[in-house]
Amino acid sequence: MPVELINPSNGKRLQRVGQALVDGDGGSFPVVNGIPRICEASNYADSFGKQWNAFRLTQIDSAEQELSRQRFFAETGWTSEQLDGVDLLEAGSGAGRFTRVVLEHSRAKLFSIDYSNAVEANLKTNADVAAGRLQVLQASITGMPFPDGSFDKIFCLGVLQHTPSVEDSVRALVQKAKHGGEIVVDFYAIRGWWTKLSAKYLLRPVTTRMAHDRLLRLIEGNIDWLLAAHRGLTRLRMAALTRFLPVVDLRTLPAGLTPGELRDWAVLDTFDMFSPAYDAPQRIEAVADMFQRSGADVTFAGFVDAGSAQAAVVRAVRR
Repeated sequence: MPVELINPSNGKRLQRVGQALVDGDGGSFPVVNGIPRICEASNYADSFGKQWNAFRLTQIDSAEQELSRQRFFAETGWTSEQLDGVDLLEAGSGAGRFTRVVLEHSRAKLFSIDYSNAVEANLKTNADVAAGRLQVLQASITGMPFPDGSFDKIFCLGVLQHTPSVEDSVRALVQKAKHGGEIVVDFYAIRGWWTKLSAKYLLRPVTTRMAHDRLLRLIEGNIDWLLAAHRGLTRLRMAALTRFLPVVDLRTLPAGLTPGELRDWAVLDTFDMFSPAYDAPQRIEAVADMFQRSGADVTFAGFVDAGSAQAAVVRAVRR
């Protein structure tokens, strides 16, 4: 049975009428630029819309770099063949780096949501490879427009720590999986008491209150000396001190980038450090427990080599 769209507030089926999706009770959601908007236009995820529309192609795989493909298959543990013909949900698409991997390396039917207007970047990035297998919607994880039990497989990468409640998000993901369906998430991990002892968490009380345009200009205006300082401390074998620089750790960026590409990645990832409204790293065992409480059996909980860095990953199957 094909996946239906519903009004998440009342469970009523949605049908396309002109430039809107409407239900039988008069509920209506606009379709803007070809994308159904099942949420308010502006919300806590606005910073992600800013960054992914500004850096739409930065993380998209090229012939020389297939970092997104490597990360997707390493973290999910799936193969291309296992995705063929399945109804697959992507919760939190950003600019569509993993959307493109799925479309290029499988024959899955993909439903991709994001709470921000990054959905526009996603559709623009992937329209050429969609081939009728991609539905992009703007919606929150806790307000997804799908009936419970809709999907064979679900993945949520780079998102959980940026939601108001990680446990509510986990519960929502589990509910949308079919019984026996698989769910895979990754998240920022708490590695010890020192995890939040860094410039990122010391400065976020200030940066999250700044206008996004102003913050981005501030980062772009200072990125060159920050990169030079990071390299200098590393050469002096004082890399432990780089955590107090207000810039992404260069050791987590992909190898082989050109100077221009590295600068773009650094600006993007530094903005990603300081702009999101929520940033809550989690202990792996705590997230695994959330899945168990939400009705899913955990099949893996630990670190995965995702290419440029290790990722904290939990995989589960809905009971």
